[in-house]
Amino acid sequence: MASRLGVRLVDDALPAGAGLADLVGLAVRRNPRRAHLLVSAVLGKHVPTDPRLVYGSGLLLGELVRARLRAEQPSGPGLLADALRGVPGAAAGLRDLLRAPQVPMEAIVLGYAETATALGHSVADALGSAYYLHSTRRPVTGFATYGGFEEEHSHATSHLLLPADAAALDRDVPVVLVDDELSTGRTVLNTIEALHAVRPRGRYVLAALVDLRGPADRARMEELADRLGTRIDAVALASGQVELPAGVLEAGQTLVDELTARPTRPSEAPTAFDVSRVELDWPAGIPDGGRHGFLPEHRDRLEKDLARMSDAIASGMGDGASRVLVLGFEELMYAPLRLAEALADVLPRVDVRYSTTTRSPVLAVDDPGYAIRTRLTFPSHDDPADGPGERYAYNVAPASAQDGFDRIVLVVDDIADTPALADGLLRRLRALAPTLLATVPSRKGVQPRTGVQPRRDAPPRKDAPPRRGG
Repeated sequence: MASRLGVRLVDDALPAGAGLADLVGLAVRRNPRRAHLLVSAVLGKHVPTDPRLVYGSGLLLGELVRARLRAEQPSGPGLLADALRGVPGAAAGLRDLLRAPQVPMEAIVLGYAETATALGHSVADALGSAYYLHSTRRPVTGFATYGGFEEEHSHATSHLLLPADAAALDRDVPVVLVDDELSTGRTVLNTIEALHAVRPRGRYVLAALVDLRGPADRARMEELADRLGTRIDAVALASGQVELPAGVLEAGQTLVDELTARPTRPSEAPTAFDVSRVELDWPAGIPDGGRHGFLPEHRDRLEKDLARMSDAIASGMGDGASRVLVLGFEELMYAPLRLAEALADVLPRVDVRYSTTTRSPVLAVDDPGYAIRTRLTFPSHDDPADGPGERYAYNVAPASAQDGFDRIVLVVDDIADTPALADGLLRRLRALAPTLLATVPSRKGVQPRTGVQPRRDAPPRKDAPPRRGG
């Protein structure tokens, strides 16, 4: 990326003690509107990452929000740099420090699908008394739309806000908008303007892992705050700029065409490993994430059951695992993250990593200096409203590779547990390593959608209720 496209990362403020090059890598995006993709080292989306580092980074971002709202100095920034360097115990130490009880702060936290759903949830956890909601690309019958917005540079732009209780959003408390990166800030400013038109509020905070806005973008934020008569702040773990030379879009497309013709590391082995199923017994009444809202009491109840569910996963994997991937599913990031984090605590001698599948098409190049080494391609499997399409899982290598996994735990919601899952992603994963499938219940609307009949590779429980799309 640096030598062929001339893309450079330039640091500005380092409030968490880490720079842009520590927090992100660069990859080539298969998108005619944007040549590059910043691949986060702490998000757990494209790069399998220690889940305690992922959760701890999200909590640290939430701590920056809390400190800004209370005009205090944040806690814990120095531990992030140690965790990124791989200092033993630093990732768990960062998480443990920041999940300790703080003075609860009431707020509304909104995360952006699909990438920042778990990040936003982690920020809400750090605030203690925050209501959490993330945008979604999955319409659900029975849930009224509160608002929608367009993510201008994205390859898939339809976003919805579908709270189960709209009154939770109609409060004059600080609203925190969380994304993995702020490039221009237009998306979050558009969201603020739309929300403010429905219910004016006195304070908004933009929170991101990296802030790449230029002077004109920051001035636009101040102008909007003045026009709305409100206050808008921004916090990030690091800030700076991505320097893009003239003609980078054309050069990026040329590079994609050239590198696509290169042979890549084989992503499938001829042997098919076993696929088994683990029953998590997900706690009744706890949402699988923030698609329709997540309350502080939901988090308190979930915390009590994480160790039990991670024990079930560990038992289902059997003995002999040394490197395990817990793989989430598109917007379903928080539940797999918390399960992976708990599993890493249960199995301290096992290298547990976490990442999720995605809609984002990115070029894979098997080079040690490149952020996306391998790519699995498979069909969508949750009856998406915008029609079927390709989905991807990155950096998921077979056990025979140096960076491979000898166990894979796939976590999906029950809407996505379909024949297309078995014939697509599960087939790809079982060619790499023994795979354990865990399903969590998705909150349903008043009337279920039809047309998707789930199929299991393993027999269902005899007492399991029929599952319905929604």
